[in-house]
Amino acid sequence: MTHPGTPPEKGQGDDPTGTTLHPPHPSLAEATRTWARIALLSFGGPAGQIAVMHRILVEEKRWIGDGRFLHALNFCMLLPGPEAQQLATYVGWLLHGTRGGLIAGLLFVLPGVVAIMALSWLYVLYGDVGPVEALFFGLKAAILAIVLQAVVRIGRRALKNNAMRLLAVLSFVAIFAFDAPFPLIVLTAALIGYLGARGGLRAFAPGGGHGAVGGTHVDDADTLLGEEMAEMPPAARRSAIRAGGAALILWLVPVALLVLALGNGNVFAEIAVFFSKMAVVTFGGAYAVLAYVAQEAVGTYGWLRPGEMLDGLGMAETTPGPLIMVLQFVGFLGAFRGAGWDNALLAGTLGGLLTTWVTFAPCFAFIFLGAPYMERLRSNRALSAALTAVTASVVGVILNLAIWFAVHVIWREVQRIEAGALSLELPVPGSIDWLAALLSVLAQIAVFRLKLGMATVLVGAAGLGLALYGAGMIA
Repeated sequence: MTHPGTPPEKGQGDDPTGTTLHPPHPSLAEATRTWARIALLSFGGPAGQIAVMHRILVEEKRWIGDGRFLHALNFCMLLPGPEAQQLATYVGWLLHGTRGGLIAGLLFVLPGVVAIMALSWLYVLYGDVGPVEALFFGLKAAILAIVLQAVVRIGRRALKNNAMRLLAVLSFVAIFAFDAPFPLIVLTAALIGYLGARGGLRAFAPGGGHGAVGGTHVDDADTLLGEEMAEMPPAARRSAIRAGGAALILWLVPVALLVLALGNGNVFAEIAVFFSKMAVVTFGGAYAVLAYVAQEAVGTYGWLRPGEMLDGLGMAETTPGPLIMVLQFVGFLGAFRGAGWDNALLAGTLGGLLTTWVTFAPCFAFIFLGAPYMERLRSNRALSAALTAVTASVVGVILNLAIWFAVHVIWREVQRIEAGALSLELPVPGSIDWLAALLSVLAQIAVFRLKLGMATVLVGAAGLGLALYGAGMIA
């Protein structure tokens, strides 16, 4: 058996000498360099990030095989939070124990933290400058097309039967027309899936995991970590649980202290509590949770304007790291405007870092606490069915996000309709922005018809925005 953090023994194989020479166990320094390389190449959302990890960890380094890689990835899908970052944390833990997991997980988000923070500073200092506004004007059209693409991509995988389609429709109606909280939608869908599986309903059979990643198959037996462990060694289990407990303390204690010291009305306390709640319901990826964050950050807290949410997503799409890093931008603007400090940039910086802390500290807790029980969790059909139902509901939630973005990108004015439990935003027809509409159509043609890559679409849309500014068509 391979213990986390220790090299495996050499076993029998096809080598003429009678032994299979596994790749040498990397030093912590070598692994750190590899995780840094993965982090710097992790563009394009979770699909792109997972593909990068597979290419480097499985095909190039052969530290882990396809079976263990996909098994770990599907386990991470059962947890709230960005699965790519959690997968990096888990593999880092397998290689070098708690230190390895911390290094892999932290390095995965570090480039995004630095990039989003720098862009947040530039945004509040120079966001009103004409060329910068024009650049973001173009990016918004591209982001709308990319979110619509996410709806289609996830829908094809998740909506396999009428029950899943009905869940997606009901989730969309709940959040779009009745302003239902995202956590409530996720919990309801999970409960429906869990009960459906326990009741033996075929529609709720598990099927929300990832399939094959990459074109080269590498057997587990031919890799450093070898076959999956049937049972976690007691020492490794205790170490992981201690690390998970420490992560829980480092997450929850600062949040409690902020609330006690500053009170519920303070922006830093609000940021800590709100994004802590988001951390435990972020199933389905960043696009899903952004729908709720956008509604709350704009409508309830007033931390930013609708168009600024799109600007932040544009930053996250064009920088390395998880897309959920857009939350740092939201926390930055919230504290920048709401702290009331003379040094607003310092307040914004602290607000952004606090958001990142309470977003990712739970991820480490979930991985370290869940790792010793990975087999049991992943093989639990009821839990897998709950994930399947959540993924279906997320399609409706992301569709709501796409419509919310479209309303605020293509129209200059919106009106809220209230009638009993009904509560929704509709555009004012006469306020349409024809240039924004044209750019949005072009971006969708590029994505759906021409099948252009995300980077090409983003750069092209930003360039068109700057060209329109240069031609004097936008102020």
